[in-house]
Formats: sequence, structure tokens, C-alpha cells
Amino acid sequence: MTSQSPIAVEVAGIAMRTPLVLLSGCVAFGEELLTLEGFDFKAIGAICLKGTTLEPKRGNPPHRLAETPCGMLNAIGLQNPGARAVVDEILPRLCAQIDTPLIANISGSTTEQYGEIARIFDQSPVAAIEINISCPNVKEGGIAFGSDPDMAAAVVEEVRRATTKPIITKLSPNVTDITTVAKRAIEAGSDALSVINTLMGMAIDLKKRRPVLGNLQGGLSGPAVKPVALLKVWQTYQLARQHQIPIIGQGGIASADDVLEFFLVGASATGLCTSLFKDPLLPMRIAQALHQGVAEQGVTNIAQLTGTLKTA
Repeated sequence: MTSQSPIAVEVAGIAMRTPLVLLSGCVAFGEELLTLEGFDFKAIGAICLKGTTLEPKRGNPPHRLAETPCGMLNAIGLQNPGARAVVDEILPRLCAQIDTPLIANISGSTTEQYGEIARIFDQSPVAAIEINISCPNVKEGGIAFGSDPDMAAAVVEEVRRATTKPIITKLSPNVTDITTVAKRAIEAGSDALSVINTLMGMAIDLKKRRPVLGNLQGGLSGPAVKPVALLKVWQTYQLARQHQIPIIGQGGIASADDVLEFFLVGASATGLCTSLFKDPLLPMRIAQALHQGVAEQGVTNIAQLTGTLKTA
């Protein structure tokens, strides 16, 4: 760990000052934070970079965001400059100014593409590689990798062969049994799990009788998904703890109490995303409040709370 701080944690060998991970897409590649007055990088444990593909992508047509009751739909479509540009141009600038662990988030349309991207990031300063398995497999008719345990395992195996860095598999909630996919990902070599990715949803413009999003559907995030996320983390933890695999819990987190709840159901770190759009300085307040929250729980380090939910 980076210090004796009661909120310092370690996930898959990555020492984090706090359990707060800024999730992929919510702060782009992190450079925007450098210009944000009052932002303190010491309040966060890691930054997940924007989802990156092998080649540059322009993303989906507008509209790409839609507010919903207690949440937000996004259908950005992985707009990014491509893996090589991220490694050669963006990471050197970012690493020269901050010492916060960076986690690459990779997406592909074939198993082989995941491996190619992982090899590019393997020669970079990122601390780990997060695999977005919610992408469609073009060789299998567009079925999402994360919806099929065998395809998910194949992606993890391909990435495992391509890198020595820690692998974090981001699990989709849009499946019948999340633990089945988690089990195969662990067996294939994943060092940690991110739980959960967004739920799929839709918004309608009643006056126009049309979908609000240009892509018709998008990923739902924000407070509305928190109950689902808590359950999925708890279910996944029952399996992951047997293999000593840590979980980055995420979904609707907006306060220190939310963070503590996710630890109780099995998280070893927690992700912030949609709440940052409303308040980009939120991590500082949560980190400060966590010190008191940990003390009130009667432990000396937040990691001692992982999986301690009382169910009987």
C-alpha cells in the first residue's frame, strides 16, 4: 500500500491511496482533470482511461447522452484515437504530470483485436489492463463477448497471452448469471473483476415518436442502478473470494456511505462515474468522509470491511 492511511487499498498488486477509481469514459483520458481547479489527485486511487480500440473510432451519431430519472443513458460508441495514439501521445503527457495509477480500458470486435491492443499497452506505463467484454463479436453475429462465458474466457486468455500486466475483466449485468461469466474469466487468467458495467436501456421522445439516442439504445448508469450493482457484487464475491480475486464495485456511487456499502458486499475498491458529471470535485469530499466512516465501522483500514455483510 502507498501509506498507512485507513483508506489506502491494494487491488491486483496496484497500490492505491484511496479506494476511489475514476471509471472509463467519465474523465476521458484524465487530462481534463489537470485543468480542473481544486481537483486533488491524492483523493483518488486510480484512473481508468477512456475505452480504447485498435484503430481510431468516431463513435455513434448524436444524440449520445440522455438524462433519465436517477440516471443517465450513454451511447458514445467508444470514440477514441486508437491504442497507438494513446500510448505514444497521451500517456507520456499524462504520466509526466501525475503519479496516480492508470488503467487501460480496451475493447475489440474480435478476440484477436483484444490481444493486439493488450500488446500495445503492455509496453506502456499503465498499471493494469481492464477488458470491456460488453463489445459485440463480429465473427459471431454481433453477440456481446460478455454474454457468453466461452467467448468471455477466450478474450481473457488472448489478453493474458499478450501481457504480463494485471488483467481486470469488466463484467456485464446483462446476463442471466453473472457468476458463470466471472468463473470463466477467473479461470482464464483475470486478476480482478469490475462489477458492473452499464445496464442497457432506451429513452423515447414522445412528441417525435423517436428514440432520443442516435444509436437507439445506450448504457444506463447512475443512482438508479445501485441496487442492481450491489446485488451483482455480492453474488460475484461469493465466487471471487474462493480464488482471492478482488472486485472493483461500481454502479451509482455518489457518497462515502455508498462506498462502504459496496465494501460490505465484497468490493476491494469502488468506481465513480456518473456522479462526476454533476460534481467533478466529489472524490475529494468522499475521500475525506471515508476516514470518519471507517472509524465509525470500528476498523483500522477500509479493506477489513470487504465482504463483511451480515446476512444472518
